[in-house]
Amino acid sequence: MSLEPNAIILYVENLAISSHFYRDLLSTNPEEASPTFNAFRLSNGMSLGLKAKHAVEPSPHNTSGNGELAFIRHSDKEVDELFAKWQEKRIHIIFSPDRVPYGYTFVALDPDGNRLRVISLENKE
Repeated sequence: MSLEPNAIILYVENLAISSHFYRDLLSTNPEEASPTFNAFRLSNGMSLGLKAKHAVEPSPHNTSGNGELAFIRHSDKEVDELFAKWQEKRIHIIFSPDRVPYGYTFVALDPDGNRLRVISLENKE
């Protein structure tokens, strides 16, 4: 039997702020919402959950984001288009679009410091 994750859960300081951020970023409303948890169902079958850090058991040890969500695009042009949209939304960019050994990418941060990597994995020979 293979085991595959079907949800990613991020621990957030302020659920309202983070939920608003991801609602805007993903252009969808949470499928599940409670005072300490919101879940967004994604079209690929995965879910992105946001859990209020104060309600996590056992309590997490880290104090800020240390994860990364990757958004794979089909072309460098799509990466650049999304970069421009995120700049318009004033999303905090920490790495502007650039060619790296594994593709063309930029990196932003969500309100909790988790990295949001947008990348085209096209092989440029």
